Amino acid sequence: MGEFSEKATCGTVCLKYLLFTFNCCFWLAGLAVMAVGIWTLALKSDYISLLASGTYLATAYILVVAGVVVMVTGVLGCCATFKERRNLLRLYFILLLIIFLLEIVAGILAYIYYQQLNTELKENLKDTMTKRYHQPGHEGVTSAVDKLQQEFRCCGSNNSQDWRDSEWIRSDQAGGRVVPDSCCKTVVPGCGQRDHASNIYKVEGGCITKLETFIQEHLRVIGAVGVGIACVQVFGMIFTCCLYRSLKLEHY
Repeated sequence: MGEFSEKATCGTVCLKYLLFTFNCCFWLAGLAVMAVGIWTLALKSDYISLLASGTYLATAYILVVAGVVVMVTGVLGCCATFKERRNLLRLYFILLLIIFLLEIVAGILAYIYYQQLNTELKENLKDTMTKRYHQPGHEGVTSAVDKLQQEFRCCGSNNSQDWRDSEWIRSDQAGGRVVPDSCCKTVVPGCGQRDHASNIYKVEGGCITKLETFIQEHLRVIGAVGVGIACVQVFGMIFTCCLYRSLKLEHY
């Protein structure tokens, strides 16, 4: 009986240190997950107004929430491990499971949206750019379009000819411009009055191709982070179950 108890205690100590090491890594992983989500929302949110679907935004929010919960859970895990409280271990396991499901959902959403992104951009980007650019209440779209065309050196959704259908270009407010000034290689007021290739960006595929590539790269990051951390959590749940069982054996 004494030998059994000694083996159980030794196993418990080993599990405690394994789980503590996992929690330290897990806390740092939570920080990384939250950072990716915040980075997407804060630095890359300009282009979200150009997307018809809210899926891209949803995946970023899920990562932020998951990251915060991961960091809180990591602290709880350390307390549960060293205090050897089985009720805390149960709560810790439940939180791990919830985070696991959140990150799997984020990964799945990123994958699904990755597949449908091209179709969405083809169906909606031109309308967004031509019907909302420089229109009242759509200042975010105007800013996003200007940034998109300058940052990716493109003009129009498919090509510069798309701007002929723009409500703003057709209005007197355009001041004789045939494309926005942000299409110009060197932006100066009124430069959009001339759409010659020497003056504006004429990129094959237009801004759709550029924006699609940009968002797909970020979706790959979001999906990889979500699924990667979720897979790591499986080990945390296994260690937690083993420690819970070990404490139960010692109790008896």
